[in-house]
Amino acid sequence: MKEQLAKSLLVKTKQPEYWFNVEYNMNMYRGCSHGCIYCDSRSECYRIDDFEDITVKSNAPQLLRRELARLKRKALIGTGAMSDPYIPAERGLKLTGQLLEVLLEANFPVHITTKSDLIVRDKELLGAIAARSFASAGFTVTTCDERLSSWIEPHAPAPSARLTAMKALADQGVYTGILLMPVLPFLLDHPGNLTTVMEQAKLHGARFIIPMFGVTLRDRQREYYYQKLGGHRPLLVSQYQRAYGGRYHCESFRAKQLWSMLQDYCRKHGIACTMDGLKQFPKEEEPEQLDLF
Repeated sequence: MKEQLAKSLLVKTKQPEYWFNVEYNMNMYRGCSHGCIYCDSRSECYRIDDFEDITVKSNAPQLLRRELARLKRKALIGTGAMSDPYIPAERGLKLTGQLLEVLLEANFPVHITTKSDLIVRDKELLGAIAARSFASAGFTVTTCDERLSSWIEPHAPAPSARLTAMKALADQGVYTGILLMPVLPFLLDHPGNLTTVMEQAKLHGARFIIPMFGVTLRDRQREYYYQKLGGHRPLLVSQYQRAYGGRYHCESFRAKQLWSMLQDYCRKHGIACTMDGLKQFPKEEEPEQLDLF
């Protein structure tokens, strides 16, 4: 782990409507230690040679305070799109917690993506942000089978711990739900896995379940995935190669069936399953520039 004095923190998103209406993303950590075998952020385009080598943007709270003051209107701030904001190092560093304090002080809304139950530490902060403006949290849950999860996501908290954390945040008024992604072909893309995740999501207060019935694979990400997959299910590697070749987007052959199941379940229980169906922080219009004369 190493520290870095970053020059900037907030990055403007190009298409907020595709991801919770998040207008600015921030990553206070570069790299991640959860070790998920499918992680897209291992790809060469992100220029991180060793994804387990964590860089900490130690001046992130100061940067955030300064950059928020420059924004002309309130906008939804997101984190977790590339590196999880609640990696194990956060337990001691409390950097994400400090950033939430800045957002609360400035009265800005937040969306968090995580697969860690450490977020429960900040449930009161998130509840306060939710009460003032808006706070949402998406928990990645690809399976409730903890044996499978232990080698697919080896250093992340167990799915049961994430679900319990989600319920704790929901009880604080945070808009919470499941990110059912990726649903790994030939491994997790069967009706039994989907049914269990949906039922547990509902039981733990999920207001949304956003899926991706497949996985992305490119360059170093593909190599790492096949290496780890081969250690547990070696026959699946050749099955992937035959089915997808060098494709980037590897959609499950059961995607249509699973999507239909999810839609039916969510419709029945009042759960959102598409981005346009989510409760979102309303986008404010930029103040009109008045003429001098």
